Amino acid sequence: MPRSRLIIVAVVAILAVGIGGFILYDQVLRGDSAAALALPTASPAGQAPAATADAGANGSAAPATSDGTVAGTWTVGANSVAGYRVREQLANLPAESDAVGRTDKVTGSITIEGSGDATTLTAGSLSVDTTSISSDKSMRDNRLRNEGLQTDSFPTATFTLTAPVAVPAAALAGTASDVTLTGDLTLHGVTKSVSIPAKAQLVNGVISVAGSLTFPLSDYSITAPNIGGFIVSIADTGTLEFLVNFTKG
Repeated sequence: MPRSRLIIVAVVAILAVGIGGFILYDQVLRGDSAAALALPTASPAGQAPAATADAGANGSAAPATSDGTVAGTWTVGANSVAGYRVREQLANLPAESDAVGRTDKVTGSITIEGSGDATTLTAGSLSVDTTSISSDKSMRDNRLRNEGLQTDSFPTATFTLTAPVAVPAAALAGTASDVTLTGDLTLHGVTKSVSIPAKAQLVNGVISVAGSLTFPLSDYSITAPNIGGFIVSIADTGTLEFLVNFTKG
């Protein structure tokens, strides 16, 4: 074969690989534009203002639930969401946006205790049905059944609080406040102790907690799925994010 023809064939092959990789990326792995999960900025519609507990020694008053106290057991309520966010790559170039998968199949509860002016989150556990996580690409979701998260083999992710959390008075007054949730995170069959930065607030009888944790996928023995080897790949870190609403009673 003439050298010029070999060059043409090589160029065509390279273009075919590149175009094919882009098509796979565009149709299977291109990320979406979902914003990060965060606390609601407005009170839930249709709810009356919460009752107010007696002011403490410092003169501050903490909003309470209908039974007059925040102490007790709270369970996961409506509009709770959890999921992942990862950066996808075409060759060595970053994707235009992250790939985001989420589910509202979140269950669990927390326990709050009060002593004097102090309010403490003493226990909590959450469970997420990973098989129900979906993104904007069904082909991506199908791949995660047996690759990456391998949801067919590991259908549940859990978090169990292992250290008490002091609840800021500002959070009880309805202001988004920083908290750190320390506990055991089980993902992909691996359990590790983590500290998750989050924000919490009590508004109209609903405790909302939003947070995220970025970690190396290897920490949880997750092998990033890829298509075509180097052509389309997933970054070696991922982010767990959540917005959970708790109601009492």
